[in-house]
Amino acid sequence: MDLKKVEEQMANLETQLTFQEDTIESLNQLVTEQTHQMTEMQRQIRWLGKRLKQMQEQNSTDSDPANEPPPPHY
Repeated sequence: MDLKKVEEQMANLETQLTFQEDTIESLNQLVTEQTHQMTEMQRQIRWLGKRLKQMQEQNSTDSDPANEPPPPHY
C-alpha cells in the first residue's frame, strides 16, 4: 500500500470515529433524559396508587351501613 492510500484510510477512520463518538454522546443524553422521565413516572404511579387506595378505603367506609346515622323517628 502506498502512503497516500494509508493516509486516506486513516482520515476515513477518524471521520467514522468522530461520527460514532457524536452518536454515543447523543444516545447517552437520550438515555439520561429517559431515566429522569421514568423516575418521575414511577413517582406519579406510586402517588396514584396511594390515592386510589385512599379513595377505596373512603368508599368502603362510606357505604358501610354501620357508619350511617340512624333514621329519624316519626
